[in-house]
Amino acid sequence: MQRSALLVSVVSVVLGGLAIAGIVWWALWLVLGAKADTPNQLDLTKIALSVSAGVGAAVALVVAYRKQRDDERGRFAQLFGAAAAQLGSADVAVRIAGAYAMAGVADEFSTGGRRQQCIDVLCGYLRLPYDPSDGGTHLISRKEKVDAAGTEVERLYQLRQNDREVRRTIVAVIASRLRRQAEISWSTYNFNFDDAVLEDVNFRGARFVGKHTHFRGTRFTGSRSADFTEAEFTGQHVTFHAATFDSDAVFRKARFVTTAHSDHSSRAGTSFVDAVFNRRADFRKAEFAGPETRFTRARFAGKLTSFTGAHFAADTTTFRDTHFACDRTYFDDVHFVGERTSFDDTVIGGSRITFTNTRFDATRTVFDNARIGSEHGSVHADFRGVTCRGSVSTEGAAIPGCPFGLAAPEETPAPGDARDTDGAGPVVAGQPDA
Repeated sequence: MQRSALLVSVVSVVLGGLAIAGIVWWALWLVLGAKADTPNQLDLTKIALSVSAGVGAAVALVVAYRKQRDDERGRFAQLFGAAAAQLGSADVAVRIAGAYAMAGVADEFSTGGRRQQCIDVLCGYLRLPYDPSDGGTHLISRKEKVDAAGTEVERLYQLRQNDREVRRTIVAVIASRLRRQAEISWSTYNFNFDDAVLEDVNFRGARFVGKHTHFRGTRFTGSRSADFTEAEFTGQHVTFHAATFDSDAVFRKARFVTTAHSDHSSRAGTSFVDAVFNRRADFRKAEFAGPETRFTRARFAGKLTSFTGAHFAADTTTFRDTHFACDRTYFDDVHFVGERTSFDDTVIGGSRITFTNTRFDATRTVFDNARIGSEHGSVHADFRGVTCRGSVSTEGAAIPGCPFGLAAPEETPAPGDARDTDGAGPVVAGQPDA
């Protein structure tokens, strides 16, 4: 097979050279009016020798190219293997060096999927089982005795010594190559952090432009915020599905502008489905666009959640069955556009809830069965300056302040009570009741 491929390459080069020579001769004949004389024996000999030399040069060129390509493959395999071996070392210093070595291999080899291969190895290391409580210790093993079905069992766990510093190094190496000022950019590649444990991550200003960016099931923890300030996600599928934020989640001025798949796959868009925010969630001035933005069944349990100044321009934006259990929730100056905005079955509790100056300009806005307000104690719900265009449905909802001109929550709403403002201009909410 290799010989056949070499023969095909040589024949292709020879035929290409003859074709170019013929085109050049024809062009000169048209421009200069050259005429071909009947060649004598000496001329035929010269032509034959020239063709033979050309074929020999073509063979040499193809062989040299293939040799160079094979040498490059061999060098990549050697460097890649050495970096991978360093990452698997028991010594923490060697593993840190391995992280930089693997990044260097990725920087040098960008063709044939080799850079993606190096990126996958670095992301794969972060997906390995990891307990943050063991991340900063000097232990290499831990022994535990457990009682299993009345039988005492001794278990021995092998640990990667001081693995926290290695993982921080890998995150820093990746983030540095995702920022605009990076000398060599990795932004157009795919990143898979599924089920990883990421401590004190700083992706501030990072650009994820690859087709897939996955943080599915990722756990964000540490003493500092998970910082995605001004990050850009402009691929086709961005997912934080079932991610858990045990530290502050900062997505201030982040852009989630995804594009649709050519095959109209349902996976296109931005997903925070089933995500859990146990600390502060900051989405101020964030931008969401593309086929779909989903916060379905997300849980916000920190003291504060803010979407102030955010812009939701996806075809479909859904907060369906989302639970805001935080003390303060802010949706001030938010703009919802697109075909559908959904807050059906959403629960927003806490002592302060504000939607001041928010614009619902989607074709259809749904608040069916939504519950806004605290179950215990007083609540301040502020809907001043809310405007709505298109159809608004609030069937079965309990919303203090009557932002959509509906009956107050303590009153019994009329069956099917909803307001359709198509063609009638915006509806402006008055002062809140609470």
